[in-house]
Amino acid sequence: MLAQGSLQPSAAEAPPSPCISVCRMDADRQYCVGCLRTLDELRCWGKADATAKRHIWQQIQQRCGPAS
Repeated sequence: MLAQGSLQPSAAEAPPSPCISVCRMDADRQYCVGCLRTLDELRCWGKADATAKRHIWQQIQQRCGPAS
């Protein structure tokens, strides 16, 4: 589970990968159904700095929609 503190800009460490080992693209090939990252986000994750990783997490949270 994601520690919310790691998404804060002041966090000392980069956030963990959102991968949950369900690596399959959706029908429209827009994002992975497991982690909700786009192909571009998947490609750049390994070399991304902490700021870029936080930005990707923010995008994932937006794709999830409002919390119920």
